[in-house]
This record gives sequence, structure tokens and C-alpha cells, in this order.
Amino acid sequence: MKIRRNDNVQVIAGKDKGKKGKVHRVIPGEGRLLVSGVNLTKRHTKARGAVKQAGIVEREAPIYASDVMLVCSKCNQPSRVGFRILEDKSKVRVCKACNEVID
Repeated sequence: MKIRRNDNVQVIAGKDKGKKGKVHRVIPGEGRLLVSGVNLTKRHTKARGAVKQAGIVEREAPIYASDVMLVCSKCNQPSRVGFRILEDKSKVRVCKACNEVID
């Protein structure tokens, strides 16, 4: 998966198209991401004594990784991600728009 935790992404498809957020969690087996402030769902919770109050709670639901694009920190634009192997044999991610190293 080309997107990692703590990356800034922009949603390119769905009801939250155009929103930007930070990746909290990556679920590579399902190809999904948890992005802050995106894909909010309402959960009706039951009271659990004095610990938890009953009510409707909004929380983020996972979104498909194909529905987001990485926002490059250099050019500040959503762009595709490529890979490059440097001279010291390390593999790094590269912004396809400005050709700068992301990692």
C-alpha cells in the first residue's frame, strides 16, 4: 500500500470528496484507511452504568485506499505515488507531480 500512517490525504471520490485529513490507521488486508474527519457515521450507544453515557456518537469509518490521494508536502497538491531506489539501496516514495522524495 502506497499510503502510510500520519500521511495527509485528500478524498477524491464519494460523499466526502475534496476533504483533507490525516491517516490514523491503515488496514492493508482490506485495503482501507481511517482518516480523521472523513466518512463519519453515527453510532447509537447503550449506557454502561456510570462509565458510559447513552446517546448518538459520531465516529470515523474506514474508507477505501483507492478513494484517496496522497497530498505532497512539497508541492501541496494531491498526487500519485511512485517508488525510487536511491544510491544507498533504500526504497523511497516519490511524488509523481513534482518528482520529490516523500519519505
